[in-house]
Amino acid sequence: MPKERINHQITADKVRLIDSDGSQIGILPLREAQRRADEAGLDLVEISPSANPPVCRLLDFGKYYFQKEKKAREAKKRQHEVEVKEIKFGPNTEEHDYNFKKNNAIKFLKQHNKVKFTVRFRGRQMAHKELGYKILDKIRHDLVQIADVDQEPVSDRNTLSIIVSPKKDIDRILKAGLKAEESTETTESTAVETKES
Repeated sequence: MPKERINHQITADKVRLIDSDGSQIGILPLREAQRRADEAGLDLVEISPSANPPVCRLLDFGKYYFQKEKKAREAKKRQHEVEVKEIKFGPNTEEHDYNFKKNNAIKFLKQHNKVKFTVRFRGRQMAHKELGYKILDKIRHDLVQIADVDQEPVSDRNTLSIIVSPKKDIDRILKAGLKAEESTETTESTAVETKES
């Protein structure tokens, strides 16, 4: 539904009128502004109702509204839908498996998604929930540079979980990290060359 009032919905006595080409016509009585709109075969559209007097413009409202909706749809498309990606661990996750899952989490955070880490216990493992807390502490520590914890560990029957979200300036942090890595590599290769020579 259009938010703008048009033609006979406008209630002000006087309006500041703008022509269809964007030029200022000036302050006119509402009736005069409406007459001009009718003569031009256009609509009188209130584009700034809070101004004193309200600002109205002569335009083809159908066309204007279509363009406005199109812009809004495009803006919505550009907005990123935040998803919560889940990564599951067992209480005895091996180092290699842990690193693989951690790298997946980094990938999700780079895409500006939240990540839920879940440790699932089976049978006798339930007696060792401290192993789950250990894994969650480790992942939290490893991602401290790029992620904030949204939700502290929650224990639910046979699972433990935390939710993290990417830091606001994650893109800048990652760029800075890459530059630091590159300069370290350069320093290391220079040191190797110096040794060899």
